[in-house]
Amino acid sequence: MAVSIKIMKRTVDALKATGSRYVAWDTDVPGFGVRVGPTGGKSYVLKYRVGGGRAGRVRWGVIGQHGAVTPDQAREIAQRWAAEVAAGGDPAGDKIDKRKAPTVAELMGQYLESHVRVRNKASTAAYVADLVNRIICTDALAKLKVSDVTEADVARFHARLAKTPTTANRARSALSKAFSLAETWGYREKHSNPCNEVERYRETARERFLSPAEFAVLGDALGNAERGELTIVEDGKAKSVRVSKWAVAAVRLLIFTGARRGEILGLRWEWIDWQAGRANLPDSKTGRKPLMLPPAALEVLRGLDMPPDGKGYVIRGGDYSDPETPLVNLKDPWGIIRKVAGLPDVRLHDLRHSFASVMVAGGASLPIIGALLGHKDVKTTARYAHLATDPLKVAADQVGGVLASHLKGPEGGAEVVPLHRKG
Repeated sequence: MAVSIKIMKRTVDALKATGSRYVAWDTDVPGFGVRVGPTGGKSYVLKYRVGGGRAGRVRWGVIGQHGAVTPDQAREIAQRWAAEVAAGGDPAGDKIDKRKAPTVAELMGQYLESHVRVRNKASTAAYVADLVNRIICTDALAKLKVSDVTEADVARFHARLAKTPTTANRARSALSKAFSLAETWGYREKHSNPCNEVERYRETARERFLSPAEFAVLGDALGNAERGELTIVEDGKAKSVRVSKWAVAAVRLLIFTGARRGEILGLRWEWIDWQAGRANLPDSKTGRKPLMLPPAALEVLRGLDMPPDGKGYVIRGGDYSDPETPLVNLKDPWGIIRKVAGLPDVRLHDLRHSFASVMVAGGASLPIIGALLGHKDVKTTARYAHLATDPLKVAADQVGGVLASHLKGPEGGAEVVPLHRKG
């Protein structure tokens, strides 16, 4: 079946599956067409001869899938390929050879450049880049050709990371996405992702909540940091250390708001609505988000130097003089603060967990907690459900207490109420 159309989005979208493969040829560029599969899948192709004349070998150059490539992009590539063919070249053959060549390391580099940096937020892109460069590309798997990688190769890679199951699973996810793109980019056959059958490790979510006593020692450490009186002991010797007021303010804001670290480090003065007591974040991990600022958080903000024009980053970095230079490294200052406070196992993210635990203890509902924390998935908030007091347990305790007092009798201090027989 042969069809002739002017290839454009409207006409390509209108092409229907017939149960057998056919090509709809473009009316303008010779050899340029859309190949429609039996089930409706569409890909742009250029048909040409290598060697010239009738004796030449017919080559079908696959330009790309409809959707991943626009009709205009496909037409431009087809015209460029046609020019190469006219000059004696074989673009499809060159493309095939090139696609067979990449190693896993090269694929991961293309994955970072073409997908992660384009589609992910900066913080996520930085995390994935670290995962790729530090974990995946330093492994023996990185040297294998993309087309040669098997499920067994990925399973062995995954097993080598068994001691760190969360990292292993994140690396597997990054590999899986990269191999899916490899199919789109023509490096592997369709439906051949070698990660699909590699089972993820079970992850145990870490839940670390600060107690009132721990908050107290943390508060002392923060106060000492603000006064420049921090001291740590190394090798038996006391050493005076300093932490900037901006870093201390960032930690206090994390405590009082339950925000993510990136939300506080990226907070700008012009986003703060003082009257409403909130910051209107234009973008966060889950999109636009109002960050509620309780009085304690507002007090922290009032203690900082807001620029005269009310613009710039709230938490400054560099030499702290430029409001357009944000603090990027809170890990090191926090390491000092938690060491002084005697809380070496507490992560910055645990401050967010602690914020949620205090809300649960105060009787806040899970939907309210999820809204304040900016959770997109209710399952994320549900992890705090077990912290709430079980109403059945409360009722049982009350009944048990009453019955225990009855059993003790008058000596136990319980009032005996006589029962009167009816009639």
